[in-house]
Amino acid sequence: MAGVLVVTGSSRGIGAACAVLGAAQGFKVCVNYHSSPERAEQVVAEIASAGGRAIAVGGDMGVEEDIVNLFEEVDQALGPVTALINNAGTTGNTGRLDALTAADMADVYRLNLIGPFLCAREAVKRMSTNQGGAGGVIVNISSAAARLGGANQYLHYAASKGGLETFTKGLGLEVAGEGIRVAGVQPGVIDTEIHAGMGMPDRAKDLGPSVPLQRAGRAEEIAKAALWLISDEASYITATTIETTGGR
Repeated sequence: MAGVLVVTGSSRGIGAACAVLGAAQGFKVCVNYHSSPERAEQVVAEIASAGGRAIAVGGDMGVEEDIVNLFEEVDQALGPVTALINNAGTTGNTGRLDALTAADMADVYRLNLIGPFLCAREAVKRMSTNQGGAGGVIVNISSAAARLGGANQYLHYAASKGGLETFTKGLGLEVAGEGIRVAGVQPGVIDTEIHAGMGMPDRAKDLGPSVPLQRAGRAEEIAKAALWLISDEASYITATTIETTGGR
């Protein structure tokens, strides 16, 4: 299945890996960024150099207006979305619950949970066979924190990812009869820049040996799982999230 792929938060890390792999599989790709236009353009250039087609579209994927504008821009430049990877997210400020403010929590829920709801809404409008669409697939990037709880580091982040997995289940059931599959990927310890953003640049290296497979994962490994879920090889999979955690 090739068509038009939107990957939120795809100027780096898992999102960038998803965009590059999606383009290699024949998708026209929207590379979304918020604060890193230069890096998004680098991803677009990498895709173009390999013979693919991509555009970079800026926008905060926790802001409804930006989300609506992104999908409208994709409509004009590439055509209606047929695959969506909700990857944009943040851990927010880290610490115990008694150190977190309401603003800390709201920022995380806005980007990690409300944003995917709104992006999926726009995708469903375009994909649903009930609304004249040709179907499609939505993949939500969760986290093992949804299962492990995030104690002493990021309870709010873990809770947002738990909500995302519930959303994956519910939306998958809601649109199953409309040609749309919805699935999730639950990464574990992955070697990306998110750890530096938390103030723990060596976290992946430090935790890697504690993973049953004895290493941190790579962004490309998560991308392969996400693109497999989008593919026809996963045609009987919906309303579920798969663990890609190295056994953690």
